[in-house]
Amino acid sequence: MTRQLDEQLRARYSLGRRLRVLDVGTGRGAGALRLARLGHHVTGVENDPVVVAAARANLAAEPEGVRERVRLVHGDGRDTGVHFLPGSFDVVLCHGLLMRVEEPDPLVAGLARMLAPGGLLSLLVRNGDALAMRPGLAGDWAGALAALDATALLPRSRSEADGEGPAEQPGPRCRADRLTVLTATLDGIAAPLHAWYGVGVFTDFADADDPGTAPPSPPSSYPAADVPGLLDVEERAGRTDPYRGVAALLHLCGVRG
Repeated sequence: MTRQLDEQLRARYSLGRRLRVLDVGTGRGAGALRLARLGHHVTGVENDPVVVAAARANLAAEPEGVRERVRLVHGDGRDTGVHFLPGSFDVVLCHGLLMRVEEPDPLVAGLARMLAPGGLLSLLVRNGDALAMRPGLAGDWAGALAALDATALLPRSRSEADGEGPAEQPGPRCRADRLTVLTATLDGIAAPLHAWYGVGVFTDFADADDPGTAPPSPPSSYPAADVPGLLDVEERAGRTDPYRGVAALLHLCGVRG
């Protein structure tokens, strides 16, 4: 996904331009810090206070030049209009957050309003058209059949969903989005789809016990020497039909009109 995003940034903006980036659902700040190291000014928004604290700790370990280009805001991604003026950013990132939101349209519309004309909106979502792939490949025919009509995934326990101790009650459902629906949404908010990619075509980076999670780093089961080749294959497949259509995640890029 990082390679895909960099491709879009290079295509839209001149080399050396310092972009104003809003990263909604910034997590522990890995993506925000990467962009700040490249010279961009990044504002990260995160709602979980524990995660915000971790992001601040990661930021504190960076050189001063990077630290001064990052601002971290503790807040809900649905309240961007409270914190920022419309048109304040060249790039808005929302990677992995939509799968946790029951009604995504207001959030996406709010993100689009933050973009300057011609700005780039980057969304990473669970692929609602491929939910049957994992249970089908695992031989879980009942699960695959049910997933063909599903729009959400259900982790087996709250401990799997939230990373907490054992619990008997199932955790929250994780939403998925279909490409056609999100394309219509982007059209409706004047940020039409410009490009889209698959992420996790052959290697679904979601946790094996919780298919609703956003992708972490490549699994430790892959030897380090294999990772560059793995990424090359995933990058090529993620832009090639029909492979990208069955990826675990979709990376959609809209452009503000």
